[in-house]
Amino acid sequence: MTVYGVPPVSVVGESYCAPYPLELIVKKKIKKLSNAQFEVFDLSGNLLLQVDGGVWNFQLKRVLRDPAGFPILTIRGKVLTLWHKWKAHAGESTDDSNVLFTVKQSHPLQIKKAINVFLTNNSKKKEPDFHISGSYTSLSFKVYEGRRLIAEVKHNFTLESFCKGKERYKVKVYPEVDYAFVVALLVILDENDTP
Repeated sequence: MTVYGVPPVSVVGESYCAPYPLELIVKKKIKKLSNAQFEVFDLSGNLLLQVDGGVWNFQLKRVLRDPAGFPILTIRGKVLTLWHKWKAHAGESTDDSNVLFTVKQSHPLQIKKAINVFLTNNSKKKEPDFHISGSYTSLSFKVYEGRRLIAEVKHNFTLESFCKGKERYKVKVYPEVDYAFVVALLVILDENDTP
């Protein structure tokens, strides 16, 4: 379905594309030193997605799940690299034949974030399908498809929330844009900012 002549952006699946703008609340809770959980809610408080996996460890693996707990996407990062490379696999697979997209920092030493996202069917092109811009001082960023803005994330950081191990993000997803894909990008950027 196309809204107002704008093609849909479906990476994880069309069922995650709404024909209207979505406002989401993402809550991050650090359960233990090596485990963080994200929960994604709509403005009515309905749970839409959950993400689990370790932080501050060498595995760098996250699993994006639907509200019932079924795996939608497995996100894996490369350990000990300056370029912050990640691969997102369909379901719980980690097989390279199931990679939906890869994420790579454009330069290892940069003040502002410049992250490139490549769809699997675009492996031969040098231009990314999507790019993310933001800053290291806050997790506020924007996601673009070419010049088209498709999502915005604002991090509500406070020292108190950080000390309690609870953080919140506001996410605005534009019509016909895959919100599961946007949440996966948020989790990857959050991991890159974690010391």
